[in-house]
Order: sequence, then structure tokens, then C-alpha cells
Amino acid sequence: MVTAMNISKFAIPEIIFGRGSLDYAGQCARSLGAKKAFVVSDSGIEEAGWLQRLKGILEKEKIRWVYYPGVTSNPRDFQVEQGTELYIKNGADVIIAIGGGSVLDTAKGVAILASNGGAIADYEGANRVSRPLPPMLLITTTAGSGSDISQFCIITDMQRQVKMSIITRTLVPNISIVDPLILRTKPESLIIHSAIDALAHAIEAYMSRIASPFTEMHSLKAVDLILKHLPTAVASRSLEALEQLSIASVSASMAFSNASLGAEHALAHSLGGQFDMQHGVIHPILLPSFMRFNLPFNAKKMAELCRVILGRRESSDENTAQAGIKKLEDFFASFNVPLRLGEIIPRQEQATLAGISRMAVQDACNLTNAKPATWEEFLQIIEEVW
Repeated sequence: MVTAMNISKFAIPEIIFGRGSLDYAGQCARSLGAKKAFVVSDSGIEEAGWLQRLKGILEKEKIRWVYYPGVTSNPRDFQVEQGTELYIKNGADVIIAIGGGSVLDTAKGVAILASNGGAIADYEGANRVSRPLPPMLLITTTAGSGSDISQFCIITDMQRQVKMSIITRTLVPNISIVDPLILRTKPESLIIHSAIDALAHAIEAYMSRIASPFTEMHSLKAVDLILKHLPTAVASRSLEALEQLSIASVSASMAFSNASLGAEHALAHSLGGQFDMQHGVIHPILLPSFMRFNLPFNAKKMAELCRVILGRRESSDENTAQAGIKKLEDFFASFNVPLRLGEIIPRQEQATLAGISRMAVQDACNLTNAKPATWEEFLQIIEEVW
């Protein structure tokens, strides 16, 4: 008899990958029935010239467009609502977003409200979206967030000051375009933080309670590629290295979209919602501690993950895992990134950390951790990394 535990599902969009793949955006939009596209982006993409490039590509296909620029880092609930009003008012059809995770998540939020109504907070958690969404074409400009591939959407609830995780199969876009050429215009800090975000996705997806053979192979490949190619990408902006980071990001995204994440992301979401920090900044601080936290609950699997990080096995699973985690810490230390929480959060905010820990327990990502963390365990880790 086949039980539910033996069944896996694996959902991904159509992926258009490669140098110059942005040029196919018009054809892709047309294939989705676009006549009046709703374009979401931000000022950084405008300044780099990619938005104007996209508009020209759409105009060649005789596709009209409405532009919504109201996106900031860590997108807010009211920005999603404003975008939805503009989408409905202008009678737009296909939603096209070009940008990083904040832009893509805003576009997903607009898609939810445009077809399902209500407030975006109504959909926090898993599988709460009931109606089909408008067609979505998402074009990533980073190698990290994974929003162009995944079933996730992260929006900040401004009243509660918490990042909401919205997870549903309908959030997987129809088409994702991944053009490594876009990465060459990105600052060093964004390349580092995006790649480390992808690394955290891969590691947490691998250790997830609902990981499958399909997600595990993508997780391990992503970890290997990021460790090998991020230093070169930062040092030389090598197009080959950036392309490998893009491949790693796609692999990590396919993994976490289908296996979910873990307690590290649950706490990262709570901290990011409270302090409005860039998501990728937090992972070098938290990830090694959460790997040690998870080690006792599946030492064999952690050792297999750390074998990829370390490049060899040690005398035991425990020793392999500990050595791999230490090497990951050294890897993070080789970049100009914060390594302690006290470097990015003012000391006077320490009084809020117990409340943040309690919020992290409620995050959907905590449920799929190797062992869901309690608020006391979250607070203990915060104190360890302060």
C-alpha cells in the first residue's frame, strides 16, 4: 500500500534561461495572451536601463503596458493594495515583473488580490488562495531570491511588523526568464547577499522534513555551485561565474519551492519584518547556528550536506557535519558581510527579541524544520549570535 509519505510533487514554471533571454520576453508575454500588460519594477532597474529595454521589447510585439513603480525593499502590504487598484483600474491582463525578490513578490501579491480580493494578510500561511491568478511572467535580476520560480510570496504586514509567508501552488509563475547578463550591472554587495540567500534556500530545503529525492539533488548542486563560483563572481564579475550562480539560484529555488524552508528563515522573516533589513544580510549570521541546532535530529543527512561543503568526509557523521559548518563560517568571513547580530541591530532593541522569537514560531517555515523550534530556542540562538 502506498502511503502519503511516499508521494512527492514537484512544481516549477516554464524557465527561459541564458544570456540574452530577456529578448524573448515579448514572445513569452504574447503566448500568455498579453494585450495590456501590468509591469512591476523599481527605481534601481529603471536606472540600470533594463526597464526601458523591456518596454521596447513589449512594444515590438504591440503589447501595451501599465507601469507600477511603487516597490521598496521588503514589500509592504499597502504597496500590494495600491498595485492591485492600478491593475484593476486599467484593465490589465498579464502581470510582468522585472527585478529582485521584492519586485517579484509585489507582483505575486497583486496577482492574488486581483483575482481573489480581500487583504493580502488573508492569505498568510499555506494554501489559502482559492481562485486562479492572472498569468505571470517574472524576470529575475538577481541570483538568489527564487521568487521567479517558487510557490512563495513574502509581504510585510506593517501593522504587526512581520513578514508574512504566503505559500501556494498558484504562485508559481507561468514563465520565468533568467538572463545572467543582467547580473553584470549589479553591485558587489547584492551579488553576495543574493547568492548567500540562495545558499540558505538550498541548505534549509535539503534538511526540510518534506524534502524529496527531487529537491535534494537540486539542493546539493546549488550548494556546490555557490561555494565554487561566488568568490570568482565577486572578484572579477566573470560572466561564466555569474551564469553558474544563476544556475545555482534556479536549482535552490526549485528545491525550496517544493520542500519549503526551515527555522532559520522563520527567524529571518521575523527579524526582517521588525527591523526592515535586507533579507540576504541575515543568513551569514544565523545559518551556521541553525545547522548546529538541526544536527542532532538528522546527523546522517547533515553530514551528507556538509560533505559537499567540505569536499570530503571526516571520521564520523558528527565530525563531518561540524567541520562542514566551520568551513561555511570561514566562507562567510571571507566576504565583507556582518557576522554578528549586534552589528546590524541597535543594542537598545534587545528588549524586542523575545517578541520576535514568539513571532518566528508562527512562521510557516518553522513547521518544516528538522525539528520545529520553540520561542525559547529561537531566543537562545539570537543570544548566541549577538
